[in-house]
Amino acid sequence: MRATVFRHGKRPGKDLFLAGNFQFPALVRQARPCLNERMKICAITMVYRDHWALGQWYRHFARQLGAEHLYVVAHGADPEIARICPGASILTIPRADLSRFDTRRGDMLNAFQNGLNQIYDWVIRTDADELICLDPARFDSFADFFARQRRSAVFALGLNLGERAEDATLQGDEPVLNHRQSAVFTGNYSKAWAVRNRIGLKSHGVQLRPARVEGFPFVMPRGAYLVHLKYANSAALARSADHRREVAEQPGLGNPGQAWLNPGTDSRRFFKQFEALPELPWEEAEPRAYADISTEPVREPGPGVVRARRDTPRLRTRLPDWFSAL
Repeated sequence: MRATVFRHGKRPGKDLFLAGNFQFPALVRQARPCLNERMKICAITMVYRDHWALGQWYRHFARQLGAEHLYVVAHGADPEIARICPGASILTIPRADLSRFDTRRGDMLNAFQNGLNQIYDWVIRTDADELICLDPARFDSFADFFARQRRSAVFALGLNLGERAEDATLQGDEPVLNHRQSAVFTGNYSKAWAVRNRIGLKSHGVQLRPARVEGFPFVMPRGAYLVHLKYANSAALARSADHRREVAEQPGLGNPGQAWLNPGTDSRRFFKQFEALPELPWEEAEPRAYADISTEPVREPGPGVVRARRDTPRLRTRLPDWFSAL
């Protein structure tokens, strides 16, 4: 099965889809029914060179949703993406201007996401190094999960998956959840990850009109987890440091923060804290983390954002065996 690649620079016409202020190829018109014919679900990500993480993302979501319902925005031409993601739709955009990276990236993805929402019931959007894992004791599938939702956006309880000193080096494209089990619950990565009804995403939360911020439902269903893979593969982390720094060093506002500007310092700090934390059983750590992070969200009328609190206690745990079966 070959990937569908859409090149930047095609003249606007009948085969382009208009979403917000952006025009996208009519790939959103070509989607076929999802695994559950009554519930159409897709997933979207944006990537630049992070091939290891993209391979993990693709494997995970292709198995859950079908490769034909995956959309990868390539930030710069990269033929390797088509090899990693057979059957996915790939949209290549230019990488010439990195100013206001976070802001412009978010606006573009929100517009694309809104277009996909015209034909899909739910759009999942995560970074390439983020996997959404559903507890099989609570949900049979993503279709089952979304069939139970009554609101327009959902959050997941966040976990930073970490590489321990005694962990073996990952080889090739081995499934990371088969080889990494230690993780830390995190409010920062308890992100909004799926939307419908033209809800945007921003700053790890949802983006709304200011008047809607105070009353917008903050929904974090029990049993949905966002597993952040950045620290799970130290070799891949080292390879990504240069391009993260390149983006963060751009002048002006709207760019990533210190974690990208000083990636070496950020990773050393994480691993030092990670190793120092005592490990709690999942049955103890998960309820404590959920009770703390799933309540009292941050509501910011100025930028129009609702998100989880970031200043939450760090609890290290070991993932249950069911994660490795996903």
